Amino acid sequence: MNLPKEQIAQTLIEAARTRTAVHPLTDDYPDLDPETAYEVQDAVVHARLEAGAIIVGAKLGLTSVAKQRQMAVSEPLYGWLTDDMQLDTGGQLTCSDYIQPRCEPEVAFLLGHDLAGPHVLAAHVLAATTLVFPAIDVLDSRFAGYKFTGSDVIADNSSCAGFVFGGQGVDPRGIDLRLVGCAFEKNGVLLATAAGAAVLGHPAASVAWMIRRMAARGQGLRAGQVVMAGALTEAVAVAPGDTVVARFDRLGTVELACR
Repeated sequence: MNLPKEQIAQTLIEAARTRTAVHPLTDDYPDLDPETAYEVQDAVVHARLEAGAIIVGAKLGLTSVAKQRQMAVSEPLYGWLTDDMQLDTGGQLTCSDYIQPRCEPEVAFLLGHDLAGPHVLAAHVLAATTLVFPAIDVLDSRFAGYKFTGSDVIADNSSCAGFVFGGQGVDPRGIDLRLVGCAFEKNGVLLATAAGAAVLGHPAASVAWMIRRMAARGQGLRAGQVVMAGALTEAVAVAPGDTVVARFDRLGTVELACR
C-alpha cells in the first residue's frame, strides 16, 4: 500500500516524545491495513533503537475476550519491548513520563532458547522457556482516550510503554498455566479475577500465535528475551498515588506503585 509510512510513524514518535495524544491514524489514512501498520511499527521501533534502546522482547495485545471487548477489536497483535521500558521489581511508575498510563496483569515468559518459524506450537514455547513470572504491563496509547482501530494500535507498537516482573520465576513445565488464577487489585480494591485460559486458551498458545505471526514477516525471538503473553483482565488507568497488585496462583505476586 502506497502510504507515507515514515510520515505516519513520525506522528507517533512525536506524540510519545511530547506526551501529547493524537487522533487515530485511520481518520486520515482509512486504507491503513494491518500489514502496512506493522511496517509503520517497524519505523517507530527503529527510532527507539536509533536513540540507543535495545530490543529485550515482545508483547502480545488484545488476546483475551475482555481486552478485545474493551478495545472494540477482534484480532490479537504484537509489539516490541525495549530496555528503556523495563521497570525493576520494587520500582515505581512515574506517571508524568506517559500520556495516559494503564496497567494490566499478564504472565511473562523468559526464553532460554530462540523461538522462530511458522510451525511453532504451545509445546515448543514451553520447551523453550526457562521461567514464567507474574507481570504487570504498562500501556500508554498515543491515541486520545484509547480510541483506535486494530491497525492504529499495531502502528503504535501495541501501546507498549513499560513492564515489571514479580515473584521468583517458576518452571512452566511444573504447572498448568491455563488454570493459574489471577486477582488484580488497585489501591486494595479487587478489580477482576481471571485464569491463564483467558489468553487464547493458554498463555503459551498466545506466544506461539505471535511467533507464527512474526515468521510471516521474517521475525522471531532470541534466547534471553522476554514475552508478555497478553492481558488476563481489562486494563485500569493509574495516577500518582495509586498502587496496582496482581496476585497469581503458583506464580507469586507483582506490585507496582505509581508516583
